[in-house]
Amino acid sequence: MPILPIDAGRYGTDVMKEIFDDQKKISYQLEIEAAVAQSQSEIGMIPKSAAQNIAQMARSGKITTKRVKQLEAKNDHDTASLVEALSEICKSSTRPWIHYGLTSNDLVDTSNSLQIRDAIRIIEPKIAKLAIILAELAVKYKEMPAVGRTHGQHASVISFGLKFANPALEMAKHIERIEEIKKRILICKTLGVVGTGSLMGAKALEVQKRVARKLALFPADVTTQVVPRERYAEYVFHMALIGSTLEKLAVEIRNLQRTEIGEVEEPFKKGQMGSSAVPVKRNPVKSERVTSLSKLLRSQISVTFENIPLWHERDLSNSANERFILPTSPILLDDMLETMTKILRELYINEERIRKNLEFTMGQIFAEFVLEALIKKGVPRFEAYRDIQRVAFAASENRIDFRYAVKNDDAISLHLTEKEIDDIFVPENHLGASSQIIKNVYSIVKKACIKFS
Repeated sequence: MPILPIDAGRYGTDVMKEIFDDQKKISYQLEIEAAVAQSQSEIGMIPKSAAQNIAQMARSGKITTKRVKQLEAKNDHDTASLVEALSEICKSSTRPWIHYGLTSNDLVDTSNSLQIRDAIRIIEPKIAKLAIILAELAVKYKEMPAVGRTHGQHASVISFGLKFANPALEMAKHIERIEEIKKRILICKTLGVVGTGSLMGAKALEVQKRVARKLALFPADVTTQVVPRERYAEYVFHMALIGSTLEKLAVEIRNLQRTEIGEVEEPFKKGQMGSSAVPVKRNPVKSERVTSLSKLLRSQISVTFENIPLWHERDLSNSANERFILPTSPILLDDMLETMTKILRELYINEERIRKNLEFTMGQIFAEFVLEALIKKGVPRFEAYRDIQRVAFAASENRIDFRYAVKNDDAISLHLTEKEIDDIFVPENHLGASSQIIKNVYSIVKKACIKFS
């Protein structure tokens, strides 16, 4: 029976979870056995007939999880059980050459790389899709003034499109990061018990190079019995980094959906219930899901760092936890990408509320621009600053419109005409370089994502 919510189907897509299925893992490891045998035969290390038989049987689909587990119940070793299951269906003359020169972790670590490779093939296009959606939203709302907030307070006018441009660019950068780390994390290792390639001798590196090419991986330069765990730490870190960007976006959506802000709203389908007790609630549960999973994903990083310092040429202190971490990290990230994509595709943006929120402070959001206007008139910065602060605080206390207060203050109106003051309080006049920034971001995103279109 399913124990974890991933097993129960609550999180993760079927296509991602299939990569980490027990039978699929066996298929990866058998493919490595086939590639090794073929590579060894190409340079005369083992008979061609043996390599052909090994490859044929490894790819036959006859070796099942059930049989491997039956053997494991006797010998208590999963990899040895797989090798024994392969031996059972190969010719007797072939059996001496099965798994020749290899150790268990040649299969384990190289199959990890195959799983990581295929997980990335699922994740990258989804990152690209999300980046494009965000970039298009940025372009759509580039001319819309909105409240920019710092410390949770109204600070100045922002283009609403910038709220999408920022994560759009980071998604594009995540694609760059993944492409950069592939050569370090997609490692093929076939160098035997302590990383010397002892049984294959001087030809060990050539075998490994050929196997790596066949599996679309990169040959290891140096290993112990295992691939250095720095590689897995880097991989999981990058999965969590992408997750944190998604969480940043989710937190922004959650905040903008607050009742008192109300600028956006997650899609809410017919028949959906926001609360079992309060019928009127529409909670940002999808964004909260992304936030929650991001915390779990980020927690995996610390364990991968603990796995780096193993004893001598290796011990097993990393093995059990990696059976959780390496599948869990991409499964969680894949779920988060799917969820955020669904949110953004149907995100409701309340343009009326965005405009109304600009008026919430009764004009005080334009204080930065009043300060700028006075400075340009030759008023010393801190003199102008204190005058504006004095007027603003008094206007807040008395619930007076800031524009009215500015016009009626002798110290400020001495330097600014009524028209100049009125022009300051037009939000569209204060979008700065937003349009060009968004245009630049859109161009970068399109370029980064073109291979996935």
